[in-house]
Amino acid sequence: MKRTLLLAILISFFAVGCSSVKPTVKDIKNSDDIVTLKLVQINDVYEIAPLSGGEYGGLARVAHIRDSIKQKFKNTYLFLAGDFLNPSLIGTLKVAGERVNGKQMVDVLNASEIDLVTFGNHEFDLDEKDLQKRLNESNFEWTTANVKHVTDNGSVPFTSIRNNTAIPTSDYALYEAAGEKGNTMKFAVFGVTLPSNPKDYVSYGDIYDNAERAYNLASKEADLVVGLTHVAIDEDKKIASRLGSIPLIMGGHEHFNMLEKQGNTIIAKADANAKSLYVHTITYNLNTKALFIDSELVMVTDRIASSPKVATVVSKWTDLVEEKLKEVVDNPKEVIFNAAIPLDGTDTANRSKQTNMGELIAHSMVNAYNNEVAGALVNGGSIRLDDKLEGDITSVDIFRVLPFGGSVLKVDLKGSLLKEVLDYGELQSGEGAYLQRYNFSRNNKGAWRIGDGIETIIDSKTYTVAFSDFLLKGFDIPFLTPDNPGIVSIYTPKENETAADIRKAIIVYLKSLKE
Repeated sequence: MKRTLLLAILISFFAVGCSSVKPTVKDIKNSDDIVTLKLVQINDVYEIAPLSGGEYGGLARVAHIRDSIKQKFKNTYLFLAGDFLNPSLIGTLKVAGERVNGKQMVDVLNASEIDLVTFGNHEFDLDEKDLQKRLNESNFEWTTANVKHVTDNGSVPFTSIRNNTAIPTSDYALYEAAGEKGNTMKFAVFGVTLPSNPKDYVSYGDIYDNAERAYNLASKEADLVVGLTHVAIDEDKKIASRLGSIPLIMGGHEHFNMLEKQGNTIIAKADANAKSLYVHTITYNLNTKALFIDSELVMVTDRIASSPKVATVVSKWTDLVEEKLKEVVDNPKEVIFNAAIPLDGTDTANRSKQTNMGELIAHSMVNAYNNEVAGALVNGGSIRLDDKLEGDITSVDIFRVLPFGGSVLKVDLKGSLLKEVLDYGELQSGEGAYLQRYNFSRNNKGAWRIGDGIETIIDSKTYTVAFSDFLLKGFDIPFLTPDNPGIVSIYTPKENETAADIRKAIIVYLKSLKE
């Protein structure tokens, strides 16, 4: 990570002119009738403060970068391509008896004076009531062409209520930008979101049809139209191919930076959690309608200053986190482990396959009982980081991985039920009920076994297994409840035991690996 983050701060990838007869850069930039735009793009930002001991990220740094650019270029805008209200450690905390659920992010983005956001799939992790609160608290604009609010009166645009005025989300946002000689142009930004998080209160329209519809509508009002999307890269490419003449798509959903070219379209995605951002410089000639785009990747590191105004708001929330974490661990910021190989905490992976993060968590659960249990199981959906951990890891990072905590139960159960649980978890690939496990595997005949031995799990035999307490509530695995006849006994750890908090169990285990 350090080697990557210490690369040159600005990396220019490529530029493209978009017109029937491609002008030269000199033709465009030497004209008196040009307007220069600076579009600053971030996406998939779950954390407001710098990560990895302050090494990278931080929205106060992002604000500083934008402010510094805006001092020289008045037509500077900050856009976020979805996924920011959830998941996060702060979002799980309660203030005045109410869970935060993204309030901290809106607070920081307001202080940052961000211009525009679109919905990501994680925005709909919130229930309808909490999402409405976040919309009402937003001082910035939301855009979406394909997402609607399902109400008793049908599907309507999501609406923010500010000063008793209803402000609906728009198919596209329209801006006017002026050149140095007072000449002006209009540009528009539309948004679409992939339908990967179905909720009763959300209606998803087709991303391609609605992208085309919004693009065509915006083109009637604007000289230039760009996209702000939260879809997979292949879907971005299809949008670009379908629209043909769209010069730029600022995308989200993937968590690593990329710059692709599809026809005449640049598709850009920055690293998650503001490890990096893109600065797109658009030079537009009002006479010829020609444009030039230069997309630069900016690594957001500890070499970059912070906006004092935004940093103050960030500190307000991070101080709250530290207070809460000290109830579990003495020094939340202590480095407890160094991950030379990134630990995969992404949603997609942990809900569909065995990951090194999942195995680490399950191994920690076994360790919490001094290896008195045969193995461990935890639901993949409890891993809420949706990112990878690399390099120095602190206790705070572990709380980010499992923000909801919970205890580790020691359960004696019959082999027949254990096999049923393992089978069920495996069949739930793609869902939160998929089980991350330690010390369970199938032999070459497909039968479940514990460890690498030849003995398979026997129906009538009793096994002692560590379970995350959530699994015994019957939510993810309906038949796995304390009254199941296959359950022989359940031990709930006392408050002073390591197993009383799964996050503490992981911290203790990782510290033991350092020793």
